Amino acid sequence: MQYQQPKKEFFRRTNYQIRVPTVRVIYGEEQLGIISTDEARKIAQENGLDLVEMLAHANPPVCHIIDYSKYKYELKIKEKNNAKKQREAQIELKELRLTPTVGEHDVETKLNHAIKFLKENKKVQFTMRFSHRELHHKDIGVQLINSIIERVDAVGAVEMQPAFNGNKLICVIAPKKS
Repeated sequence: MQYQQPKKEFFRRTNYQIRVPTVRVIYGEEQLGIISTDEARKIAQENGLDLVEMLAHANPPVCHIIDYSKYKYELKIKEKNNAKKQREAQIELKELRLTPTVGEHDVETKLNHAIKFLKENKKVQFTMRFSHRELHHKDIGVQLINSIIERVDAVGAVEMQPAFNGNKLICVIAPKKS
């Protein structure tokens, strides 16, 4: 199990945590201008809201008069939706393994699997493993991989050209954008 760091809690200074003498205040869509922090805090309390420091490094700091708990809740929902979209956007990678001495029927089967995966919007990685003796005939493996690339050209595009990594020849094909 992988160690996960605890999430940092979102934090902005609010109400009496703001210690600067003057702030630029925004209330709703309206700018109230630069006023004293005490006066801005008083306006926020009269409306049952909070004075929240949004830009601490500005001169003077920019503060909004808002409901801080509602603001934190909306940020949490937005963060959750962004994480969900990010998970959905990730494309799965499927690996198909071959050897340079694979039979023609086996190549056809692997090709059918690759086409099915590409149509399901999944990337396909072809890994061709060479034994010690087969390493002397790398050209056979490269030819086989190139013929596979030509056959899946209708549904997939080469993302990573065939390249050797030790005794393996690796090629990644991504689904074509419709």
